[in-house]
Amino acid sequence: MKEITRRKFIATAALTTGFALAVEPVLAKVISTDTKGLIAGAVKIPVKDGEIPAYRAQPEKGENFPIVLVIQEIFGVHEHIQDVVRRFAKLGYLAIAPELFIRQGDVSKLSNIDEIRPIVAKVPDAQVLSDLDATVDWAVKSAKGNPDRLGITGFCWGGRITWLYSAHNPQVKAGVAWYGRLVGNATELQPKHPIDIASELKVPVLGLYGGQDTGIPVDTVEQIREKLKSSSSKSEIIVYPDAPHAFFADYRPSYRETEAQDGWQRLQKWFKQYGV
Repeated sequence: MKEITRRKFIATAALTTGFALAVEPVLAKVISTDTKGLIAGAVKIPVKDGEIPAYRAQPEKGENFPIVLVIQEIFGVHEHIQDVVRRFAKLGYLAIAPELFIRQGDVSKLSNIDEIRPIVAKVPDAQVLSDLDATVDWAVKSAKGNPDRLGITGFCWGGRITWLYSAHNPQVKAGVAWYGRLVGNATELQPKHPIDIASELKVPVLGLYGGQDTGIPVDTVEQIREKLKSSSSKSEIIVYPDAPHAFFADYRPSYRETEAQDGWQRLQKWFKQYGV
């Protein structure tokens, strides 16, 4: 799949509707959250080199809403991520999920994860962090968001970004990382990984991991747990012993209802504890 040129990116960037092709067929257990009482839908976020699409949801009435950044999986901002955004809005948050791969390609139209990985591998961390800064700015200026109550959560690829953005932006009050990769080799596009920033982390991050996750070995989870002991962040790690990777993804066979619900409750408590 060709990389989207800057001009084309600005002109054609659009949000996914429905589920990404690579995740079909979708399980019957999928959770569906309605938009009653919400303002919900696609928006455009001004960034350094144009605009990126995002999905936002917030209560119809009120202002000064606490902000939650919702960071996508490898499959992009498809229906599952959009539903998570609506779940947050039902709790009183302004939640927003920017499409962070769009310059490199539209992963929602790819049917095979082996086609998706090379696209995602081209996404620079610096670009992602900058886009998230722009998203926060938009949320405050255009959507009645409260910059003093900012949280972030992300899944898989977005779990790793949750750690990195929590280190990048001191405005973040709390983060919750769902099974994000913790270790890796430094590259030009990915110069640091969560393990590298853990000891200096100041923002409290709750890490939710599966003991049966074949892509994120438990020993790497224990490595970051040890590193966090020397930080001032009060971060915590929870490992669900019997859970695989993507245990929160209710549209996939990896979904584990008990662990997913427990993690969702822990997330809400974590955010409230730290003022999000």
